[in-house]
Amino acid sequence: MSGAARLIRAALLCAAIAALAPIAAADPYEADPDLATRDDDYAAGKKAVEKKEWAEAARLFTLAEKRHPDHADLQNILGFSRRNLKQYDAAFRHYKRAIEIDPRHRGAHEYIGEAYLLVGDVPSAEKHLAALRSICLLPCDELKDLQRAIEAHRGQNNPR
Repeated sequence: MSGAARLIRAALLCAAIAALAPIAAADPYEADPDLATRDDDYAAGKKAVEKKEWAEAARLFTLAEKRHPDHADLQNILGFSRRNLKQYDAAFRHYKRAIEIDPRHRGAHEYIGEAYLLVGDVPSAEKHLAALRSICLLPCDELKDLQRAIEAHRGQNNPR
């Protein structure tokens, strides 16, 4: 391959990476960040999450869910709030709904995988890790985070 061909190839690779950067840099937990500007309960619920006020967050997100039942981000963060309240059945229901609405929702796959680890279901967590491997064109934080969580879970349950 000539030097000019290598330069063109490198330039095309850089352009492709630059084109994908906004996808990789997008907030994985919110595909529609504008919902916070359109729904006061959702916005207040996000503030409650920041303060780790899980019961208040779940209450506010449940109110917002009545208006936006088919919003994947809302289902995901509602699942996250329920998970932190140790309401695992409800958390799984919301995560599964988020994935049903948006099968490529990286945040929901990560969070449901972590929830499966909390209840000791490693095979189900690994299924969501596999889903993230197919979703993430480039390595993504959700993939790395779930991978680390699975490895840590295995380390805790198999001490040397």
